[in-house]
Amino acid sequence: MIYCCEEHVDLAIDTIVDEYETFPVLAKAPVDNLSTICGYCKNKAIYIVANK
Repeated sequence: MIYCCEEHVDLAIDTIVDEYETFPVLAKAPVDNLSTICGYCKNKAIYIVANK
């Protein structure tokens, strides 16, 4: 599972496809979790990209 910002959502999707060879699941990050940051930069995470 990768938390990512708007800018890095494409990179997170590519990472999941490369690592798990499956289509990723894209979901909005919970609004109440304001401290979650992007796995690629220090911006606030907007999406969760996962393999299930």
